[in-house]
Amino acid sequence: MRSFAYFLSTVMLAFGLNACGGDSDSTEKPAPIPPVPEEPKEEEKPAAKTFVAGADISWVTEQEADGVKFYNAAGQERDCFALMKEIGMDAVRLRVWVDPQGYGYGPWSDKADVVKKAVRAKNAGLDVMIDFHYSDFFADPGRQETPKAWEGLSLDDLKQKVAEHTKDVLNALKAQGVTPKWIQVGNETRNGMMWPTGQLWTDSGDTPNGWSNYVALTNAGYEAVKTVFAEAIVIIHLNNAWQDADGWFKKYKELGGKMDMIGLSHYPQTEADKTWAQVNQLAISQIKSLANKYQVKVMVTEVGVKSADEAEAAKALQAFMDEAKNTEQCVGAFYWEPQVFGGWRPAYYIPLGWNAYDQGAFTADGKPAPCLEAFK
Repeated sequence: MRSFAYFLSTVMLAFGLNACGGDSDSTEKPAPIPPVPEEPKEEEKPAAKTFVAGADISWVTEQEADGVKFYNAAGQERDCFALMKEIGMDAVRLRVWVDPQGYGYGPWSDKADVVKKAVRAKNAGLDVMIDFHYSDFFADPGRQETPKAWEGLSLDDLKQKVAEHTKDVLNALKAQGVTPKWIQVGNETRNGMMWPTGQLWTDSGDTPNGWSNYVALTNAGYEAVKTVFAEAIVIIHLNNAWQDADGWFKKYKELGGKMDMIGLSHYPQTEADKTWAQVNQLAISQIKSLANKYQVKVMVTEVGVKSADEAEAAKALQAFMDEAKNTEQCVGAFYWEPQVFGGWRPAYYIPLGWNAYDQGAFTADGKPAPCLEAFK
């Protein structure tokens, strides 16, 4: 009996051990560990819009030659390029004339002068826009004079001159380590350039072959830019940002005109029949419309307000800049010659009786005026 009882107790003990999981063959597998839930991803945000704050300070070397000095808000004398950087500018715009000295103006804004200024801009940490006028002097809606040395040439010869001049200036910049980010092919060319060959219309109507000639000339400039700086953004520039330009760009594109960006000038206090607020709103509307229709961004390559009424000028500029910065299609604005103050004018103007520029943005003591706060 003892042996049977012993046997029975042994069996019962083994059964009990098995029931409690003591046998490794029958051990219950641990429950799988639930995956750690992923932390919610931060909502992806679009990249911040980059808005270029710039200034055209092409007159600066001529001013310096006349003894003009520039100061920051604390009254400390500053190099003008360094001062632009100090007040929040990202870039400068520099115009190029073909032979201003032969025109009688002097050695300002020719190739050598532009290269010197561009190097100073680069050394100050500023990007550069180059503005080809394809003239010996100012080109604008009221004048687009063919350079004196190019007068009487055929269209093909003019195209060659445009290409040669463009490459010559850009190669000179490249040799000094300057890479312009933007390049204008023509300045305020609403009525073409290099008249009469590239003129679009006169009081009598459209100029025969004017549009096709103009497109051929601008394309010659565009292609010349790309041979030197393939990544540069080429701008076609018109005056009056507020004025409808849809029909203009429609015709330009239909004829094969090339561009990477639209440039517009905006002077909101110069329209006698409109308030600056109305001009601002019309300009913003045009910027959006043109950018959307022609699938390019828009740069306000010139903007200026009248310095006579400092408070009103500041309001007009601030209102426009606030709108422009919040407009996706607008990538920047350049104040035109903000560093003019104290009645300074080029020596060339004096015998002609021309007035000083009245939309500078420096105070009478050579400091940046409050309206430039709009660029920050």
